[in-house]
Amino acid sequence: MGGDRRSGSGPGALPEAARVGLLLVAGAALHLAYPRVEWDLLAWVALVPLLLYALEARPGQAFLGGWLAGLAFFVPLLGWLTHTMTTYSTLPLPLALLVLLGLSAYLALYWGGVASALAWLARGVGPRALWAVPALWVTAELARGHLLTGFPWGLLGYSQYRRLLLIQVAAWTGVYGISFLVALVNAAVAWAIVRGRRGVPVAAGVILLAVGGTTLLGAQRLAGGPPPGLPVAIAQGSIDQAVKWDRAYQGRTLEIYRALTAEARGRARLIVWPETAVPAYLRREPWVLGWLTELARTVETPLLVGAPDAEGAGPTARYYNSAFLLTARGVEGRYDKIHLVPFGEYVPLKGLLFFVQAVAAEIGDFSSGREVTVFPLAGAPFGVVICYEVVFPDLFRRFVGEGARFMVNITNDGWFGRSSGPLQHLAMVPFRAVETGVAVVRAANTGVSAVVEPTGRIGPRLPLFERGVIETTIALREGQTFYTRFGDLFAYGCALGSLAAVLGRRGRKGG
Repeated sequence: MGGDRRSGSGPGALPEAARVGLLLVAGAALHLAYPRVEWDLLAWVALVPLLLYALEARPGQAFLGGWLAGLAFFVPLLGWLTHTMTTYSTLPLPLALLVLLGLSAYLALYWGGVASALAWLARGVGPRALWAVPALWVTAELARGHLLTGFPWGLLGYSQYRRLLLIQVAAWTGVYGISFLVALVNAAVAWAIVRGRRGVPVAAGVILLAVGGTTLLGAQRLAGGPPPGLPVAIAQGSIDQAVKWDRAYQGRTLEIYRALTAEARGRARLIVWPETAVPAYLRREPWVLGWLTELARTVETPLLVGAPDAEGAGPTARYYNSAFLLTARGVEGRYDKIHLVPFGEYVPLKGLLFFVQAVAAEIGDFSSGREVTVFPLAGAPFGVVICYEVVFPDLFRRFVGEGARFMVNITNDGWFGRSSGPLQHLAMVPFRAVETGVAVVRAANTGVSAVVEPTGRIGPRLPLFERGVIETTIALREGQTFYTRFGDLFAYGCALGSLAAVLGRRGRKGG
């Protein structure tokens, strides 16, 4: 084991260049399991070449191999970022590509960490170290979701968002339970390859028990659920990002949303507009606030609208990315976005990274909100997460824990154009619904707007760059899921298990 090479026809018999090439191909192939391609079955085997490589490598060598495979995964997965950077900032394409490479190189470190830990364990217990891979993988994803403000994009579990029977386990484990399951199947396949005929029955048994048990649990959960009870409407204005903040287009934007809102008059109990749908600082432009209040009175329906907000003036002014609930009485509630996008809505460590603002002039200067808000709606209080916040399950569940009976996600994915970015963003929402047992109403400026049921099924939707209205009836939450009450207990258990495995590694080879 260790850095030795095996003889025979297995992966270890391949030249090093071929082995590294296989890692790159496998890493790149895994991104095809996600939108827009969605060959999700690839996720169940794409990690196998990396696991086999790490079993036979020294820890440092395995780290590099894992990092290369991760790089090959994240660069194509996050390629949509180059559209955003070159279209809405002054960054030229070569510099935008460097930023993409830099971010991908950072995220790939977590892959390297898993591969290195596997190699370290294998030097003590041999191939049996493979059974630690699911916990190691979840530990790396948990760390990636929290360190340096967190960037939990492209978690392994998200590749399975359409498999409703499987993802129901997220009500107990969060998305990390699906990552664990997919990593476990990869480890079992690797075990069968390494152990040959002796390993196949064990691998097949593990896969059958894990996938079969999860499927049965999912079927049981899907058999119940609250009936639909709240009529809602979503307005997707499809306003081009290039004119969104043009003052000359402000009136046209408001008229588009007025017309869409009028379509749902008298039928919905809540009409939702996307993130920053109102191109004005709402409380600083009384005529806009008055116009919206009058619209809510005319349609006799509360409006939830996204708009920027400001407090104070001059150098001490604070700006927020906000959501407002408006009725005929005016503003009934406001939520200020808590988890901002670094280098999108603010510059971290601005004193040290002052040059970033100069190069990317479109970066905002927003302040973070301070508290979770549950908006009042008779019999159906609800919470709102804005854009990027929906990828953070622990933040999302706080709103449900505070009493929200359904959730709203307002977003402006117009920044991503027609790339796979908006589709990847949507693919994460079903997990938030399953984790907390709530319906999620998603309003996107240019799409994809949709309603996600508490089961994770994506219901009515509006495609990218299509103007229109969704009207549907959603279920209201009854009770709390295990995940809502206890959060990432499963993931932290995996982290403790990983730590115990690494610290307790025996110094001799095992079979």
